[in-house]
Amino acid sequence: MDNDKSTLVDMGDGSTGPRARRRDAAATREAILRSALIAFTDHGYDGVGVREIANAAGVTAMLVNRYFGSKEQLFAEVVEVAFAERTLIADDVESLSRFAAAALVAAEPRSVDGFLLMLRSVANPRATEILRAAIDAHFQLPLQALLPGARAHERAALFLSVLAGVRLMQQVLGNPALATADAAALERRLRPLFELLVHPPAGAEPS
Repeated sequence: MDNDKSTLVDMGDGSTGPRARRRDAAATREAILRSALIAFTDHGYDGVGVREIANAAGVTAMLVNRYFGSKEQLFAEVVEVAFAERTLIADDVESLSRFAAAALVAAEPRSVDGFLLMLRSVANPRATEILRAAIDAHFQLPLQALLPGARAHERAALFLSVLAGVRLMQQVLGNPALATADAAALERRLRPLFELLVHPPAGAEPS
């Protein structure tokens, strides 16, 4: 038997019926997902197993598999949670360059971070496929839909590459030039780079 205690949750009126079980099942699922999010961010896909994730969530590995089916599916759901918020990309084209430059400079390292999750998991081919699909859905496709003009798919990919490259150099590798740069000056230098991708000069992009 597993450790799912959902049948014993009190609804406040002494009942332990189906609604109590559903509520506790949701809490158990959320605890597993949170544990997996932290574990995959810290160690990457290959660096942690279902048993470790289960132990941190206070459940059994059997229960993790019941809720998520497999480590791969659990990772896919973790990626969806991690990528749900687009903190570096605005929702309108006129704000894209300014917003991205300002948010990138202001970004602080976080214990749970979609970028670190990606960086630490790409050595696994299946994890890379999952990450690529999520990046397309959450970032690439929405961004290229905003960009006017030709070859928006390429410009969107380059936009994301600049974001990722600066994050890597500044927060992961701790590049001294970027780590000690004046934030306002760095933002002013980044904005034109993004603006070239958002609004390329006339004639710069072949149709």
